[in-house]
Amino acid sequence: METLIEVKGLSKSFGALRAVSDISLSVTRGEVLGFLGPNGAGKSTTMKMITGFLAPSAGQVAIAGHDIEQAPLAAKAKLGYVPEGAPAYGEMTPAAFLDFIADVRGLPRATRAARIAEVVAKIHLEKVLHQRIETLSKGFKRRVGLAQAILHDPEILVMDEPTDGLDPNQKHEVRTLIKEMAPHKAIVISTHILEEVDAVCTRAIIINQGRIIFSGTPLELAERSRYHNAVTVIVPVAARERALALLAPLLAGHAVEQQDVGGDCRLTLLGGEAPLSVERLQGALRDGGCELRGVFVEHGHLDEVFRTLTREASASGEVHRT
Repeated sequence: METLIEVKGLSKSFGALRAVSDISLSVTRGEVLGFLGPNGAGKSTTMKMITGFLAPSAGQVAIAGHDIEQAPLAAKAKLGYVPEGAPAYGEMTPAAFLDFIADVRGLPRATRAARIAEVVAKIHLEKVLHQRIETLSKGFKRRVGLAQAILHDPEILVMDEPTDGLDPNQKHEVRTLIKEMAPHKAIVISTHILEEVDAVCTRAIIINQGRIIFSGTPLELAERSRYHNAVTVIVPVAARERALALLAPLLAGHAVEQQDVGGDCRLTLLGGEAPLSVERLQGALRDGGCELRGVFVEHGHLDEVFRTLTREASASGEVHRT
């Protein structure tokens, strides 16, 4: 696959503070890279260096083959960027702002109106198109920021918290749009929303204290969870003890976590030397006359993996790569 973003040895210091330390990564066409880390980890600083808005202390960034420092105009012509907070000119309307961005990007007059209309429809900005940006909600300001980033149909999209401030329906719309664009672009998404990794990303990188501590697929990240391939059985709260007794012969070496939700008891079966058979668990409960309200295999808890990796890295400096 064609490499559209190439980052080598990227570092940034602010005085004595080392914000980013020796980050290297590449993103090919068709990839959506989730860029994760705790607050203050260096995500936004790295984004700004990749997009040429901040000069690195060391390292190189190539955008579609163009060095971001040596050929900034050629590189940025290939880029769409949604910065943190999606800043815009508050006194402008979205219509005026997008027309201004079209000018900056050199969109031809003959096709400009049609392209703006297409992007406005995709991002659902119609009802606020002629309202001053400073009066818009946080969610609509974020949409305006996304609209300007894709207006020139760039090959590369870099988005810092693209769904921040959006309601669940709006988040779904943005994620759907990202998935539609993904086959033809290289996309980097900085996010603290771990469900976004599962929803749209093909690969994930976690940084902590300015260093990469994990690089791999969302599945490889989920496989680090103690809940990966655990089985959760849902029975009535009143049937808890009966269910545990019936399942006990099948649970050698497996830990059991219990959680009551309303009238249901969720029994999550973890660990063990051999994987649990859902069919055998269901059979044991059915043959013992215990009501079963649900059973499923856990994918893994990304928030738990994230906490573990970042805490371990902070304590030991350990780096996890796949």
